[in-house]
Amino acid sequence: MPVILLLVTVIIIACILLNHLSSRLGIPMLLGFILLGMFFGSDGVLKIPFDNYGSAEQICSVALIFIMFYGGFGTKWSEAKPAAAKAILLSTAGVVMTAGITGAFCYFALRMKLLESLLIGAVISSTDAASVFSILRSKRLNLKDNTASLLEVESGSNDPFSYMLTMTVLSIMSGTAETGGIAYMLFAQIVYGLLGGAVIALLALWFLKNFHFATEGFDTIFVVAVVLLAYAAPAAIGGNGYLSAYVVGILLGNGPLKNKKALVHFFDGITGLMQMLIFFLLGLLAFPSQLPGVVLPALLIALFLTFAARPLAVFAIMTPFRCRLNQQLLVAWSGLRGAASIVFAIMAVVSPGAISMDIFHIVFFIVLFSILFQGSLIPLAARKLGMIDEHANVLKTFNDYTEEVPVQFIQFTIKEGHPWEGKAICDILLPPDTLLALLTRKEEQIVPKGDTVLLAGDVLVLSAKAMSAADGIRLTELPVSEDCGWAGKKVADVVLEPGKLIVMIRRQEKVIIPSGGTVLKERDVLVINGPTEE
Repeated sequence: MPVILLLVTVIIIACILLNHLSSRLGIPMLLGFILLGMFFGSDGVLKIPFDNYGSAEQICSVALIFIMFYGGFGTKWSEAKPAAAKAILLSTAGVVMTAGITGAFCYFALRMKLLESLLIGAVISSTDAASVFSILRSKRLNLKDNTASLLEVESGSNDPFSYMLTMTVLSIMSGTAETGGIAYMLFAQIVYGLLGGAVIALLALWFLKNFHFATEGFDTIFVVAVVLLAYAAPAAIGGNGYLSAYVVGILLGNGPLKNKKALVHFFDGITGLMQMLIFFLLGLLAFPSQLPGVVLPALLIALFLTFAARPLAVFAIMTPFRCRLNQQLLVAWSGLRGAASIVFAIMAVVSPGAISMDIFHIVFFIVLFSILFQGSLIPLAARKLGMIDEHANVLKTFNDYTEEVPVQFIQFTIKEGHPWEGKAICDILLPPDTLLALLTRKEEQIVPKGDTVLLAGDVLVLSAKAMSAADGIRLTELPVSEDCGWAGKKVADVVLEPGKLIVMIRRQEKVIIPSGGTVLKERDVLVINGPTEE
């Protein structure tokens, strides 16, 4: 057990270092995870024997659930809405067209068997959300014409349809499919997946709004359970669990969550771990010694997919929308293959249907080609096609983006005897560069005017320019205990070291900004500002 844990630790740290290196070199990080798996694999340096496709399929399927969920959860719908129609058509009709065109090429040009040709087309028909998200964010590709949002929605939502095509072909190959059965399967996959995801998401939003978690962070654990439920419940009745997980991600990510930004960051990390897992397993399962036997057909399929099948599907769908040619070319080039194709290829290997070709290593090569060749050149293609928008910000298309507002707010209460009590706002002297933004009087919110008279008990909210940096501030906490002798004393009577000042007092759930006459109580926590240490 310790040896296994040590090995897992080494692998994760190596993946993190490879991620840092790949970002500096401009190479997609997923390529590094694959190469690391090959290094550890049977044909690699460490020669760890691993060819259990069944276990790999189960592990990767679970990882894919979180990748699908984050594809929806990380997308900001308000930014994606203008491009939603095109993106959804690309993720549905585009997937079918790509699969059909690629399958026809394999059948007529490469002389593969018909069903195996269709299987190849189905497995590699979808694009990879994790790769697209990673490149857009790491390279800050601010694209024109809502292209970033279009790519995000398409890549996040097209994997379920590739999965349906793959399962349909595999059921035909295994001899278990009937015409009526296939029609019902497709119906159940789409309808149960959509409805299941919508119902689960709405129930989860209601629960998160009305339930108070006793321990901080348990809302994140609850959302993890929701993600697993989003896949399992529809899948148990024949629905598309991946489609349901994506729908839940879209609705939760764009719903009124209190802790949304923290959740996005958590699932960003989880998705990164799942990517490491899937691509490392891909490299571990791969036998480089078997690649020469598939390199020619795999390279031809990859080239045809990149330069013919994907562009034809994109042009057929986007041209009626009168999209610019440069945008269509960039969208066509950005169709990266990745995690989903790997998982679906493994599903094909463990399926009962007889497959004569080495589909795993064929898909392995295609994904490797796509990540290395297409992924590395997306930033260059965007610049050459004139699709960079210098005034846009691609980070706004993600749900963890927060606009930086250089304003901060200060709240305080007018007490009896305060110099401002009974005076009109126009007669009081506010600190420089501040504005009285809001007045609350007995739960009534009042927009303050110059002739508004302030009364005792009024709660004022002042707006002021925020600091660009808090240089020179070093905050420390000091509890008021029975032994220190400060309990019952006024702040003015407390002797601190030179240069230190009590700036805040935490008293249970209450926050107090102290004055010299504030009396300290036992168990108060003092927040003290002192000089920054050199």
